[in-house]
Amino acid sequence: MSIKTITITGAAGQIGYQLAFRIASGQLLGTGEKMNLKLLEIPIALDALNGVAMELDDCAFPSLETITATDNASVAFQDCDYAFLVGAKPRGPGMERSDLLIENAGIFSIQGNAINKCANRNIKVLVVGNPANTNALITMSNAPDIDPKSFSAMMRLDHNRALAQLAEKTDSHVTSIKKLTVWGNHSTTQYPDIHHATINDKQAIDLVSLDWMKNTFIPNVQNRGAKIIQARGLSSAASAASAAIDHVRNWAFGSSDNDWISMAIPSDGSYGISEGIIFSFPVRCEKGDYEIISRLEMNKYSEDCLKISEAELLEERKAVEHLL
Repeated sequence: MSIKTITITGAAGQIGYQLAFRIASGQLLGTGEKMNLKLLEIPIALDALNGVAMELDDCAFPSLETITATDNASVAFQDCDYAFLVGAKPRGPGMERSDLLIENAGIFSIQGNAINKCANRNIKVLVVGNPANTNALITMSNAPDIDPKSFSAMMRLDHNRALAQLAEKTDSHVTSIKKLTVWGNHSTTQYPDIHHATINDKQAIDLVSLDWMKNTFIPNVQNRGAKIIQARGLSSAASAASAAIDHVRNWAFGSSDNDWISMAIPSDGSYGISEGIIFSFPVRCEKGDYEIISRLEMNKYSEDCLKISEAELLEERKAVEHLL
């Protein structure tokens, strides 16, 4: 049995802390699979990171072989099979989105280089740290020897939020909803799309009003993160960690045959979306790979929503173009 190496960056932060224990307990690979866990932090957070490592030790997880706590990216990504890039510089007061992009570009350039030099060639990289889509593009661009399909950004939290909102509205369970998609950027330009979704084999679009879809559902999903910050005074951490595990588990082990998930991946031009950006599409996963669900019928409203998110991602790419 091979031992997998899993790397978490920003591992002393809220999301990283949640992730470490969930992964070590077997929620990602299964309780019978052994793993080495590598935790990366900035130097100022090393004491906190060592505390996380101590707690992981104290849990005595049967699946956990070794724990490495480090501030060295090369050490953290050595022989890595799965990487969760959580650590990112948060947006400060008065900081423009372009400033945030440039600040984070340095972080993700270094990590991309380290992945390129040290990680396993079949690594799967999930970028969680915001702005996640463009941070994933920066990471991928700095790892030219790794297959671009090895890089993705997390839209699963938005996907899960959309499922929950639609289930509540229709008095159904999330497991009864299939073929929902969240397109585009992990930002307020994302497009939660129910036009192809079914609920207990009925068309979701027939069970709700267009007014609710456009003026309640979509804004609620787009702004859910801000509402959680307003409610608890902190950003969503447990739900983000849960979504990150959902994303990578489906990517690695497959998704349902009669359903699909939302993943932000390198655009291949599908649905007229420009190549050279990381854009969320509906995908089906099988045997460690994914394929975009193609030829879905799109109305003008949906096409317009996709173009709005595409334009934002093209603008983000332009801001960091010199670092790609």
